[in-house]
Amino acid sequence: MSENQKPQSHQNLPSSPNKSIPEIESNAASDFSGHQRVRFPNPPDLTNPDPSTLRDQWRYAIRQYSRWYSHAWGTAILAGVSFFALGWVIKGSNPLPSFNSDKNKNDSDTNKNDNSK
Repeated sequence: MSENQKPQSHQNLPSSPNKSIPEIESNAASDFSGHQRVRFPNPPDLTNPDPSTLRDQWRYAIRQYSRWYSHAWGTAILAGVSFFALGWVIKGSNPLPSFNSDKNKNDSDTNKNDNSK
């Protein structure tokens, strides 16, 4: 009875599920530095696809790029407007000093001239 209650040794434990271990190729497949050649799950096609397929793939790629490009510009513009509005709210006036009216500059110039008299 005491033998049945003892924990099993690690030799009797069930083995972990088999994981797929990549096979190591022979030395002929390794390059000069000793690294193993990598086998990709999707090797390239042996022949080029027909022109209509390439045309469709190219159109799809252009459409996707155009969509991403326009989304990036839209996001940048939205962020710029948002930060401008946030600056306006925090400062209480126009946050860009280059957009201040010339009237403010003229007022400050006349004040300087009046003080110098």
